[in-house]
Amino acid sequence: MRCGFTTGSCAAAAAKAAAYMLLTGKMKTEITIETPKGIPYRADILDIARGEDVVSCGVEKDGGDDPDVTTGAWIYAKVSFAENRNTAGIWKDGLQAEENRQEIYIDGGTGVGRVTKPGLDQPVGNAAINHVPREMIRREVLEVCRIADYRGSLKVEIFVPEGERLAAQTFNPRLGIVGGISILGTSGIVEPMSSQAILDTIRVELNQRRVQGFHYAAITPGNYGQEFMKRAYGYDLDRSVKCSNFIGETIDMAVELGFSKVLLTGHIGKLIKVAGGIMNTHSREADARMELLAAFAIKEGAEPKQCRRILECVTTEEAVAVLAENGKVRPVMEYAAERICYYLEKRAGGNLQMDCVLYSNEYGELARSKGAEEWFILLAQDAERQI
Repeated sequence: MRCGFTTGSCAAAAAKAAAYMLLTGKMKTEITIETPKGIPYRADILDIARGEDVVSCGVEKDGGDDPDVTTGAWIYAKVSFAENRNTAGIWKDGLQAEENRQEIYIDGGTGVGRVTKPGLDQPVGNAAINHVPREMIRREVLEVCRIADYRGSLKVEIFVPEGERLAAQTFNPRLGIVGGISILGTSGIVEPMSSQAILDTIRVELNQRRVQGFHYAAITPGNYGQEFMKRAYGYDLDRSVKCSNFIGETIDMAVELGFSKVLLTGHIGKLIKVAGGIMNTHSREADARMELLAAFAIKEGAEPKQCRRILECVTTEEAVAVLAENGKVRPVMEYAAERICYYLEKRAGGNLQMDCVLYSNEYGELARSKGAEEWFILLAQDAERQI
């Protein structure tokens, strides 16, 4: 699959091109930057607007084969002279700027989000341009300053005309980043379907909760878990952490960040795997759903022919229906919840109190662990603390 380039790489390329045109007066329709991964990025420069004191231009993001919502977006940079210097790089009081006083001021404009909650890469109030893209922008613009023998300071504004619309399809609203997308990237390269990108997002959400003072976290594999809790109990898990299939690694992060308790809410189709110690629930990693359900049914006294039917089921919803015919849903699911908590606490090395809630689309709540009840109080208190 084809790799692409991050919004951070696009912003750095646009900033470098705009700075070049501002300081040299020459046109620039393509530019090359060096990504942190060491791979050069040659970008076409689009929609150039040149003035005496300011230049802006854009770069279209190519995300490769990664289905990111920002692929195809135009990332712009507007570069101008800083207010305390003139176009020759001279302080207004007439003193020549010293090299160590040279600054590249970076901010976000239209369509770039702004941080409103603590715990993220940037402090509250800053534009959501992460530190690696900021370093890339600064490095590339300073290189142009060196080439042009300019020792003054410059102001760089990154903006994305479609950014606010695109942000609604990202995690930004959940993270308290308002007004647009984030300018991201640690390597400068987008790797298609990157598991690391998902894990990085999970870590950001967990870290944000810890910085806000929470010692507990509710996690769920995805939207369905959130919807179930809201429908069944009236509790909004909007601030829960979506762990996707990475349940084990999410628990590792929770321990590392110092949480004391975690609630896992999910569909039986995913969580039954955890009852067998499977910590990555993607189907390509492992699938023992029916075997585990059949084994638990045997333990709870189900007839052999019913267990054989479970083994022949294609979905866990079918298997739950078989259990329901024999009045075995509650005991089997309570045992499953017990085993889920056992393996999660084992993964956490005894450093977390683990609770879980299991549900199915057809039968609603199937089971909850013994400590899950107190979570409803915590979640209600959490909702009151929402900003």
